[in-house]
Amino acid sequence: MLKDNIVFVGNKPVMNYVLAVVTQFNNGAQEVAIKARGKAISRAVDTAEIALNRFLDGVSKKEILTATEIIDTDSGKTNVSSIEIILTNQ
Repeated sequence: MLKDNIVFVGNKPVMNYVLAVVTQFNNGAQEVAIKARGKAISRAVDTAEIALNRFLDGVSKKEILTATEIIDTDSGKTNVSSIEIILTNQ
């Protein structure tokens, strides 16, 4: 999987990320990973579901990975959940 086939989900509207995923597949990508941390996880799930149900034919979820990352903040170290949803058209 190529490193540039990753969509990082943040605070923008969901459709921005859906467009990014659809564009990746239209440009010939075989797989696209949707990644998010913390409060953006629900937006990443929405992105995957909207892309699969409305825009992409023949694309399916290949793998969903979850993890906990330890990040440094002003108040010390904290745990942040993360998710990676891998879509494939194979």
